[in-house]
Amino acid sequence: MLILAYILALGLATFALFRAKTLQTWILKRDEGTDKMKRIAKQIQQGAIAFLKTEYKRLAVFVAVVFVIIAVAKGPGLGPKTAIAFVCGALASGLAGWIGMRTATQAAIRTTQAATSGLGEALHIAFASGTVMGLCVVGLGMLGIAIFLLIYGTSHINEVLGFSFGASSIALFARVGGGIFTKAADVGADLVGKVEAGIPEDDPRNPAVIADNVGDNVGDVAGMGADLFESFVGSVIATMLLGWTLGGGDAPGSNGENLVAYPLLLGAIGIAGSFLGTFRVKTNDDSKLHHALFSGLLSASAIVVAGMVVVTLIGDFSYKTMVEGKLVEYGKWGSFAALVVGLFLGVIIGKVTEFYTSEQMKPAQEIAKQSETGSATNIIHGLATGMASVWLPTVLLALGIWCCYSLGGIYGISLAAVGMLSTLGISLGIDAFGPVADNAGGLAEMAGLDPEVRQRTDALDATGNTTAAIGKGFAIGSAALTALALFNSFSTVTKHAHPDFAMNIDNPRVMIGLLIGAMLPFFFSSLAMRAVGRAANSMIEEVRRQFREIKGLLEGDAEPEAAKCVEIATVGSLREMIAPGLLAVLAPLIMGFAFGPEGLGGMLAGALASGVMMALFMANAGGAWDNAKKFIEAGNHGGKGSESHKAAVVGDTVGDPFKDTAGPSLNILIKLMSIVALIFLPLFL
Repeated sequence: MLILAYILALGLATFALFRAKTLQTWILKRDEGTDKMKRIAKQIQQGAIAFLKTEYKRLAVFVAVVFVIIAVAKGPGLGPKTAIAFVCGALASGLAGWIGMRTATQAAIRTTQAATSGLGEALHIAFASGTVMGLCVVGLGMLGIAIFLLIYGTSHINEVLGFSFGASSIALFARVGGGIFTKAADVGADLVGKVEAGIPEDDPRNPAVIADNVGDNVGDVAGMGADLFESFVGSVIATMLLGWTLGGGDAPGSNGENLVAYPLLLGAIGIAGSFLGTFRVKTNDDSKLHHALFSGLLSASAIVVAGMVVVTLIGDFSYKTMVEGKLVEYGKWGSFAALVVGLFLGVIIGKVTEFYTSEQMKPAQEIAKQSETGSATNIIHGLATGMASVWLPTVLLALGIWCCYSLGGIYGISLAAVGMLSTLGISLGIDAFGPVADNAGGLAEMAGLDPEVRQRTDALDATGNTTAAIGKGFAIGSAALTALALFNSFSTVTKHAHPDFAMNIDNPRVMIGLLIGAMLPFFFSSLAMRAVGRAANSMIEEVRRQFREIKGLLEGDAEPEAAKCVEIATVGSLREMIAPGLLAVLAPLIMGFAFGPEGLGGMLAGALASGVMMALFMANAGGAWDNAKKFIEAGNHGGKGSESHKAAVVGDTVGDPFKDTAGPSLNILIKLMSIVALIFLPLFL
């Protein structure tokens, strides 16, 4: 089975990258529109490229330092092989983000131009751009895992973990840095432009608008891509490591290789399902945009289930393990059922997120109604909505974990994480479609195109906002299961080395770790939120200065200094991303050396529990605030320019760093700490 897994993984990963390249080429052949559109789009493209180049140069220093530390460290799973895998994981994550961002910035102007003649072609271009990102993520991820597993061998899977560590490191800095950039620009553009100056969103007179559009790409495309690349890679490698250990490794009569092959086959078949599902995404009716995207995702999911039925039929994926002192056998169909649970659990959590955040649903509309009495009541109700939104996804995750454990043990829980991410090729495409549509609308406004064009891009953007909110719920759910898979691997590997290892809550080391772990997501979120606030302060002052000092700017007779705003956002975000990033790497190391595996395990458990709650709360509160504002802008509760609208803009501004900086970064925090714990576990033992 392992040979079949290698063939499918390498073959389909290569095909995914080839398909991404052909889609990118097709996009570049579309019409770019007028010279004015090209000039504006070029500013956005250059700003995004400049940011990523500067960010990657700084991250190269971090990667080099960590490479040396891993290479010289002594112990199983450490050394030059792990260090090489680490560098390759970092490069693959950075490359996926770079390709996705470049494609998105090039696709936005072509989406705008396509919208001048109709909706269908505009949807096709925007979704094709997102699909390039999705296919690059799964293609590079699967290619890296398969190559390192083939070279290092199944008995050295712990060294392949370096690939996941590299991906996680880049993902966290990309998420935090991109999130600070985009929200600093967004806050500056909204508060000074909409509230103080009273000009429309994406107005070309606003100097922060270009920076805001750049931020959409570096945060919601490159950042999200790096986040889910890391989840995909981490869940597959953690499940393979767990399968190898539970299956008996390379002992005579063991089933370790088959349990390693199963998640690899699942990831490969997911690529095929994602590719085929993209053909279902087509419509010319703006009322059916969401349905078209969702039908593509469901088709991909059905193909994955059918493919894994065939795989499960022809292979032996059962294993035996001790549970509470008894030998228990888990059959292969239990593992299959667990991955199906994970696959559809992601879809369900996404739909729950949609309920709490969509402008068509009661929660966001209630926030809009509360805006009639001012900013305070808007913020109070938004916070309450975010808190209320946590319970149902948490219960669903708990039920899913219970089902998967009953069906396939801890290996089943890990397979659920891979199952949830198996259709990432299309689900990330649906998510990354949103920023392209958003940029397309901004370009239409700045270029002064016909209002009908903006109406079409707004239809795409509205769908993109919904898919982005669903994507955040999906990312949080997958992060929870991936972190749990890594935690299970940590516990299993530790018990394998020390059979008397136990994480009892009456152990003071475990309790200390639990409390500190539960605290870390709050402290991390504080760092990220403060960073946005400081960067936004500089942006607000700059926008005010330009409105005040550039004669004729507000009258439309002068050009804003957009490059200055891009520079402020770049410098601020790259400076502010350092502290949160180092916290995620250093916290497990300090805890492991100070309190050993018990304290470290407690910290991972505490961070997982509170991190998931905080991420759900922040993402859903921010999404609800955003769509409450859009509901008012559609003509409800006074419409644009009303006191309700001003209150909603303030609420949306509070929610921006919630949903696009701190909240999404928590996903990576809980995964990265688990990976660091696994990589450096030999030093703590």
